[in-house]
Amino acid sequence: MSFKNLGLCDQLLRAVKEQGYDEPTPIQKEAIPVILNKRDILAGAQTGTGKTAGFTLPMLELLHKHKPEKGKHHVRALILTPTRELASQVQESVELYGKFLPFKSCVIFGGVKINPQITALKKGMDIVVATPGRLLDHISQRTIDLSKVDFLILDEADRMLDMGFINDIKKVLAVLPKQKQTLLFSATFSNEIKKLTDSLLNSPVLIEVARRNQSSEQIKQVIHPVDKERKRELLTKLINDGNWQQVLVFTRTKHGANRLSGQLDKDGITSAAIHGNKSQNARTKALADFKAGKIRVLVATDIAARGIDIDQLPHVVNYELPNVPEDYVHRIGRTGRAGNNGEAMSLVCVDENEFLANIEKLIKKDIHKFIVKGFAPDPSIKAEPISMGGGGRGRGGNSRNRNNNNKPRNGGNRSNNSSRGRR
Repeated sequence: MSFKNLGLCDQLLRAVKEQGYDEPTPIQKEAIPVILNKRDILAGAQTGTGKTAGFTLPMLELLHKHKPEKGKHHVRALILTPTRELASQVQESVELYGKFLPFKSCVIFGGVKINPQITALKKGMDIVVATPGRLLDHISQRTIDLSKVDFLILDEADRMLDMGFINDIKKVLAVLPKQKQTLLFSATFSNEIKKLTDSLLNSPVLIEVARRNQSSEQIKQVIHPVDKERKRELLTKLINDGNWQQVLVFTRTKHGANRLSGQLDKDGITSAAIHGNKSQNARTKALADFKAGKIRVLVATDIAARGIDIDQLPHVVNYELPNVPEDYVHRIGRTGRAGNNGEAMSLVCVDENEFLANIEKLIKKDIHKFIVKGFAPDPSIKAEPISMGGGGRGRGGNSRNRNNNNKPRNGGNRSNNSSRGRR
């Protein structure tokens, strides 16, 4: 099947062709016809499967078929994402695929000044990509009109709930028209997602292109058992011995990301850290330098890594395993994208054995263990409790803690009267 068989207009087909795509991915084959039939969908798709184009292309097609009066622009499509980086990536796709159509779009998120966003919105926008917090700022200041929204798209809905945005989402829903088409995309299906689906979607079509909560078959996974104190030494060896030029490394905490990045620099390996405490400009620069090959290693926390979209990223390393097993699937999904093969390595100390057991239970398979020569763990070392610390995600243990009024865990308390800290 080619994109020509999906019912897309010539302008969209031209944009797709310019990107070098001939055949749609499985999620695109299944989702695009359903969306064009104006049905709500609940789509389960792993990262790197082409899901952004899977909702962007049919959304643009339907907007094109029902154009407003010439010269008039109002927000007809709202796309919500959990993080700034992902919002920027989605906006890039909207502009890319809609380049031959007359629609205006913008992205709004926190961490940057709000006035330029207000100026852009005043010019009239057809499509707005936003993070929930900053969108609520605009709603409260009446700088955005959502009364004519035809499409609501929630991208990576599981992560939005995981970050405590459920109340923000409900506030946004309260100002949207009841009659609209809603598309919900999620890499994992939790009980919370099912509850949201029941309240949000109208007789949705369920689309799954991979088994729930499963890791991609394109990704080679391996566990390297190692003592905690020797992890950095082993990581440096793996990078140097393999001559890795582009590696995404995950830590559990912001402080840990900063510390590891500094240590790698001392080892002669160029790196940068990216997490919620970094300014938006610093995050954008670090990601741009990583993509451009100016730095070899990007050390990230889970939240900051959402939206890192690099088709041929070859290596992902879990320097520390996540305490929530679903996050492992999200992390390693940064590699093995767009049909490419990828490699995901996890450096696991004795303290993390319980985390590993929960991950293997979730993905329903045992991950291959391989001890690197010279780095065999000391059997006399006993497991110790892992402190999530102040720089973690605040979800102690392996449970999904939804306390603390569902506030996001990446920037402390948020004030309703301020845009500081908004995503």
